Amino acid sequence: MKKTIVALLTVILLASSAFAATTRNTFTGYYKNQIAFNFGQGIDSGFLLPPPLKPVPFYLFHLQYSQPTTFFGLPARQSINIAQTMGFGKKYGWDWDKYTIPMVFLSGDVRLSEYKNIYVSAGAGVGMQAQQNERLGAKLIFQFKLVGGYHINNNWALELFMHHFSNGNTAPENYSYAFYGLGVTYSF
Repeated sequence: MKKTIVALLTVILLASSAFAATTRNTFTGYYKNQIAFNFGQGIDSGFLLPPPLKPVPFYLFHLQYSQPTTFFGLPARQSINIAQTMGFGKKYGWDWDKYTIPMVFLSGDVRLSEYKNIYVSAGAGVGMQAQQNERLGAKLIFQFKLVGGYHINNNWALELFMHHFSNGNTAPENYSYAFYGLGVTYSF
């Protein structure tokens, strides 16, 4: 009896892993891993919409490792993120040099729409920045993003993104960081 149950469970696991390998995910295709590099231009706005009118000397360099998943049946990706913000000079009353700070966070993205090689997604995350400051008065950060992507081929995609980082009103200072940018993903 035990051998039959073990054999049955083994067949079920093998069948489910074979099914998973043939299931296409919007972000990674048929692959199980993805690396992304994103570069963003900072804006002096607490919100992503309406579009930015005040670009500032503040930049985002962002490396992301992702794996495919689902979220209530929708294609999704779960990610580990390492980011570096870099500020230079003063503009609009802020000393942007003070905001050169590394960040780490976990995030998830969910596909909202897809047509042929084009997709739109939204994501959220939570993490830490290395130090707090008067712009974002806590080390704890929350992230929200909107993404528009285009699959070049089975492995490569380009993404336009809007990132918003905030402390979620966990501190009195919450002027946030906002970035618009471009990313490239490689699925393998």
